[in-house]
Amino acid sequence: MSGNYSILVGTTGAGLFQSPDGGDSWSRIGNPFPGESQVRALASDPQSSNVVYAGSNNGIYRSTDSGSSWVKLDSPMDGLNIWSIAVDPQDSDTIFAGTSPGMVFRTKDGGKRWKDLSVPINQECAIGSTRVTTLVVDPVDRSTVLAGIEIDGVYRSRDGGDSWTHVDSGITNPDIHGMAISLGEQKTVLVSTPREIFASQDEGETFQSIAMTSSFPMPYCRHIAVKTDDPQVLFAANGDAAIGSTGTIQRSTDGGKTWDTRPLPVEPNSPLWNFATHSANPELILANSIYGELYRSADGGENWDKIKKEFTEVRALAWVPN
Repeated sequence: MSGNYSILVGTTGAGLFQSPDGGDSWSRIGNPFPGESQVRALASDPQSSNVVYAGSNNGIYRSTDSGSSWVKLDSPMDGLNIWSIAVDPQDSDTIFAGTSPGMVFRTKDGGKRWKDLSVPINQECAIGSTRVTTLVVDPVDRSTVLAGIEIDGVYRSRDGGDSWTHVDSGITNPDIHGMAISLGEQKTVLVSTPREIFASQDEGETFQSIAMTSSFPMPYCRHIAVKTDDPQVLFAANGDAAIGSTGTIQRSTDGGKTWDTRPLPVEPNSPLWNFATHSANPELILANSIYGELYRSADGGENWDKIKKEFTEVRALAWVPN
């Protein structure tokens, strides 16, 4: 099941790994990443898929060759932990990055200059510092940008990031883990929290619960994803606890009304955490467990195999066509 695509894996402590051949062979990326980098964010450019960004605890980096080589960008984020990156799907020069402590930065010139945006995020929370765990630029209306905060709810900008408001009416837990936009008959903003998945069909003004994870085989939810060619197909990364010992992949084919557990080839060693999708091949979906296992589906999430290589703690995952 290898193919003409690259896989990128960001770890906390062992830096960034890349496979140029769909998981058959791997190399750890050295220069310019310091030796024990913590890479918690990966994002590809929707317009140029060989362009990839990585966010670490020592800055933001860009690759123009599907992750084989990298350059470090000058930014005010050195010394912060970068947790999320989003590239404007209509303007590759506009990029957003979210950090811990909770701040959002934007560049409009491809990373030459960055601005600290005025998002009124609480700087402290129950876990210490807040984290911008997820950033989404609306693919239909690029002036709408959403930021999900662990632990401070959802913020929205309607003017491309210049001004922000807190919009999480209906979300009962401000501990935001994941976010995605589904472009079905009605555009839907999806948000995952530890115990519940929420949806908004009014641009984030109000949210309704679409799934209590108590109805899943395991109660803890991390990230969510939408199949790139079918807004009704959703995925939830699931586990027994935040620092747990096993996990599952949940899939819905009806927009979140019902969910089923997809069989995995082995029992995961920890909760499932991330998904990686790409419009270049909607059927190819990758997932990782928090403690280093990679799973892959070539048929839209129906069946999964396990990639042989295992890692330390994995916080970021992406695949891009070569």
